[in-house]
Order: sequence, then structure tokens, then C-alpha cells
Amino acid sequence: MRADRLVSLVLLLRQHGRLSATALARELEVSTRTVLRDIEALSAAGVPVYAERGRNGGFALLPGFRTELTGLNHDEALALLIAGSRRGAQTFGLGPALASAMRKVIDALPESYRATAAGAAQRLLIDPETDLLSRRLTAEDVPDSIVGEVRRAVFAGHKLRIHYAAVDRPPAWRTVDPIGLVTVRDQGYLLATRSGEERTYRLSRLMAAEELAEPARRPERVDLNRAWQERSTRFRTGGDQVTVVLRMDPARREDLVGTALAVLTERNDADGWLRLKVTFQDTRHAEWALWQLGASGEVLAPRQLRDTLRERAAAMAARYERPS
Repeated sequence: MRADRLVSLVLLLRQHGRLSATALARELEVSTRTVLRDIEALSAAGVPVYAERGRNGGFALLPGFRTELTGLNHDEALALLIAGSRRGAQTFGLGPALASAMRKVIDALPESYRATAAGAAQRLLIDPETDLLSRRLTAEDVPDSIVGEVRRAVFAGHKLRIHYAAVDRPPAWRTVDPIGLVTVRDQGYLLATRSGEERTYRLSRLMAAEELAEPARRPERVDLNRAWQERSTRFRTGGDQVTVVLRMDPARREDLVGTALAVLTERNDADGWLRLKVTFQDTRHAEWALWQLGASGEVLAPRQLRDTLRERAAAMAARYERPS
């Protein structure tokens, strides 16, 4: 909306002092022509913005054009800035709104807090894009048009019509009663009911969504954390799960635990390796996770999984015995 963009433009000029039309366009994600039109609109409305010519020129505000937000101490301001660095808002299509809100928070802080809080926030990194091994940690990409419809239905308490592609099934339309949204490791989920039955939908599998006018059938209050824990427990204890007994190098424990559903038992063997009993969602999941361990792990049971991994390793060894 243009009104929000004009506010953001003023805040950017307050915080940076002087910015070129190109820099403003990049920050606001619009064209330079749009920025120039917005500058004219602000001037006509009485906002004291002026242009400075030359190599280092740009647009700026007259000194003193500022408001302050009272009641926030330094640590409270820092907490807000750190919260603004997390990717949950991006998952739910609120990334641009969060960026705009953070600009307003910084601008409204008393002068004594503004510089120190912003500087301290630069010293903290939350949820980087890669880990120490340079593996990219990418959030799921859900179109804003889809997640926006879902978000509006959740907040308004309306029924939601979704075109959903479940695993190993063709996409199908279904109407649900949305309860809430959850993000876990940058993966977004919609908690809902369908015909009175609890359902959990992964946002990245939504192909389309439409908010309906009909009110959703749902409780007035909900404990999302409890609801998520209950559904997670049912997920871990249901389906075609596979229980695996294995030995492994303790240095790779976190790699395995991060992919398994649950660790049932764990103890140390005499040689320093760990002996664990873990569960996976199905055989394919178990085979994939244990293959990642390579020679750092050994499946003891079930026998069929052990044989599958041995055959896979033998095929790999045979391939590399051939001349390149």
C-alpha cells in the first residue's frame, strides 16, 4: 500500500540521513520513478524532504523531524531487533511487514538507545543461511498469495478451501477449519480440522488457497504449543514406522538424532561406540538416514535393512572398481 511505503520512505531517511533515489528504490523494492513520485507526494503533504545535488547527493529530511517511543529500555529494544532477524515471519508471508515494523521501532527509539541497540543487534546472528559445513539452510518457498489467504482465514476465523498435494497422492481440493499456523525449522504448517478430524498440512504442499466467507468451526481459544505437541506425538507413534538397532560413532550422533523420529534406548559399548534403538517413519526413511552415516554406523537389526545397505554398498564399491 502506498501509505505504508510513504511512511517507510520517511523512516529510511530519518535513519540514514541521506539516500539516493536508487538506494531508496532498492530498500522499498520499487522503481526509482515511483520513489520520485513518492518524494513529490511527501513534499506536497508538508514533510520537509529536500534534494541535494552532486556526486554524494540524494534526498534528506530537515533536522528535528522525529518522534520518540518511550517506555522501552535498551534490552527490550535489543530483543525486538533480534526477533526481527528470525525467519518465521518470512515463512508466513510477513517478511516485508516485519522489515517495515523494524524500521519504525528503530526510528522511534530514544536517541540514547538507538545507536547502541542497533549496534548490539549487529553482533548477534540468529538462524544463518548456512551451517559450519556450508550446507545451505533454506526455508520453504510458499507464494505470498497462498500463504496470505491462509493467514487471513486463520485470523478471521473463516473456513479455508485448499488445493493440497499430499505425499504420493494427486492434488485435491478440500475445505478445512483452520486453527493456527506453526513454523518449525523454517517449515510452515497449518493446523486445522476437516469434518471434525484433526489435520496438519504442510504449507509448501499447498498449490492454491481460498478464504471462504463461512465461519470456521473451531474453539474460541487454542493452546497451539499443546496442540502441536499432541500431533507430533501421534505422528511419531503412528504409521508404518521402523525400529532400528545400530552401533555408531558418537561423533555422528547428532546427525542421526536430527533425522530419526525418536531415540528409544541408548548406551555406550566397550569400544566407545554408541548402541541405540531408534525409530524412523518408514523403511525408505531409515535406509536414507543410515546410508548418510557411511562407515560411521552399523545396523544390527532388522536384518532386511542391514542386507539392503550391504547390497547398496557393494554396488557402489563395484562401480568405483571400474576404470573411469
